[in-house]
Amino acid sequence: MAAITTTAARSHPRRRSELGLLLVGVVVVEVANLLTWLGVYNRFPPNVVPFTVILLAFALAGNVVNRFLVPEADPIILPVVLVLNGLGFVMMERLEPYLSNYAPHLAGNQAVWTFVGLLGYVATMLVFRRSRDLERYRYILLALAFILLLLPLMPGLKDNAADSGGAYLWVRLGPVSFQPVEFSKLLLVAFFASYFVEKRELLTMATSRLGNRLVPDLRSFGPIALAWLASLGVILLERDVGFSLILFVLFLTMLWVVTGRWLYVVLGVVAFAVGIFVAAHVLANVDVRMTVWLDPWKYVSQNYRGYSTPGYQPAFGEVAMAQGGATGSGLGLSGAWQIPVAQSDYVFAALGNELGLVGTSAIVVAFVLLVGSGLRIAARARSDFAKLVALGFTFVLGFQSFVIMAGVTRILPLTGVTLPFVSYGGSSLIANYVLIAFLMRISNESSGPVLTEPPQMIGHRSVAPAGV
Repeated sequence: MAAITTTAARSHPRRRSELGLLLVGVVVVEVANLLTWLGVYNRFPPNVVPFTVILLAFALAGNVVNRFLVPEADPIILPVVLVLNGLGFVMMERLEPYLSNYAPHLAGNQAVWTFVGLLGYVATMLVFRRSRDLERYRYILLALAFILLLLPLMPGLKDNAADSGGAYLWVRLGPVSFQPVEFSKLLLVAFFASYFVEKRELLTMATSRLGNRLVPDLRSFGPIALAWLASLGVILLERDVGFSLILFVLFLTMLWVVTGRWLYVVLGVVAFAVGIFVAAHVLANVDVRMTVWLDPWKYVSQNYRGYSTPGYQPAFGEVAMAQGGATGSGLGLSGAWQIPVAQSDYVFAALGNELGLVGTSAIVVAFVLLVGSGLRIAARARSDFAKLVALGFTFVLGFQSFVIMAGVTRILPLTGVTLPFVSYGGSSLIANYVLIAFLMRISNESSGPVLTEPPQMIGHRSVAPAGV
């Protein structure tokens, strides 16, 4: 009873701290909106009052929902999401006048999807009252994940108009077009976590001898082989390198956390490298991305393998980032709208052009805060399954952010995945709000009263890395 009373006493300060941070986020987004309108139109926005009211409603509604459904949850996550989502909306509003011919209603659509994402956030918390509810439906989740992965290949559902870059990612149902892969990632995280919790002894135990060393039985390498084949299949069928990379690295990360065996990681990386090598020789779009990554300037004005000037986008993105300098040209004061696909793939370059190194560093710090909060939640989770789910969701959020930002800055080849909460797109926005809802649910469970014995360690390691 004393533990329950003490925990209850901490809940209101956490939500008060969250509310204060949400209000700071409202101010940051409001100032960004004002500066954008002054830069583009040289006047204050006519919708400043409704925009402010909507932002405040977002902050207050999120705080009230958390106060009643997850009173003990982390107070940092939702304010950071508000700032990232708000900056993304401001950038869509800034780009809309220039991209209205082929990408109309950017800001309006983003606002609608944000509202739907919030509904998904609330619905997830209402439906899943305990994180372990996911564990009961392991194979149902796997089946749903593969159905979603295969939907873009169905002739009657595939949205050819929305697909770009040679990848088949979009599905159209009536007037609605979306990317099923965004939701399949969440289902696969839950399946992997459930599978590894059940099979950790088999994956960890060394029962075969290789020379003078004991190694795990070869049958335990079956999951790695299946994951490799699945990722390679995604590349070959849907031509989507980005999701394949996220899926496979997610699998290897969770496997390493459970077993602590680097052998799995080495074999997995080699297998994936072989898959990429094969795909680069079979699929033109994969070969183009790799070639252009090495030297985009060579293909700024010439075609390659049937693609029209494929180097133009990464080269122009580099120029835009360089023009931003340390402090940027200012919101609304640059030619960011000229960056190809500035609203989606290259929104980070557009922000770098107008906010400079300082602004993009702040965005990176925001994602670091989200990842740090997720790892802290994983470290404090009270069941093996909750630990792995929290780690998997955090990895998906953090690694996807890294992959697209690294692609824009040419640290990695561009994969075309979205920058969470910032890029234009409803599928990503809604799926990421659902992801955040699960993290908040697990955080609330780990901060509540201790009613059962603490969970055992997974394998010989805890889920979160030491020091988190």
